[in-house]
Amino acid sequence: MMFDPAILRCYFVAGTQDIHHSPSALLAKVTMALKNGITAFQFREKGSSHLDETAKIELGGQLKRLCQSYGVPLFVDDDVQLAQQIHADGIHVGQKDQQVEQVLSAVGSQMMVGYSCNTSEQVEHANKLAVDYIGVGPIYPTDSKADADPAIGPQQLQKLVQLSKHPVVAIGGINNQNFGEVANTNCAGAAVISYLANNNNLREAIDQMKTAFEH
Repeated sequence: MMFDPAILRCYFVAGTQDIHHSPSALLAKVTMALKNGITAFQFREKGSSHLDETAKIELGGQLKRLCQSYGVPLFVDDDVQLAQQIHADGIHVGQKDQQVEQVLSAVGSQMMVGYSCNTSEQVEHANKLAVDYIGVGPIYPTDSKADADPAIGPQQLQKLVQLSKHPVVAIGGINNQNFGEVANTNCAGAAVISYLANNNNLREAIDQMKTAFEH
């Protein structure tokens, strides 16, 4: 699948640790999110996850087939081997993860690559790399990641959007109360965990999100 910045508009990130520690509950939530229009999904199995490697591969394969059936790209967070095993469309690399240069070398042109940045220095480094997009955040305080960095706020996001040569997806504490503020920075879209993982009205939630980032 070729990268298109439009896939960043409504980017859902989740693993079983976000949905009752249940593979079946995660599959059900992702199915509903796909039916209601998410533009990308990232399988992020971290933190308090209870899954072993075999279970991760099985669930990842199910998620890949599910996303493929809706024509939506599946990214894997920080696990090149898993991404290759399930034929993911992309991989996302954090600053604390495997070096992005190693990931780019390992996947070549086989996968899209996203890279987390939250400082000017990190964005300037990303500008020299053949990544497809950068993820910036957390924009606001978030409980979804136990190891989250301090929130940078929308003003810093805007500076990094202007500095970046790559499309930017914002992440961290983003919801319908601040979509407009985030969208005004001209980032390509938002990545969310709890906003969709804990939402019982996915149609309205996703519509609001996609409308905010129509530009």
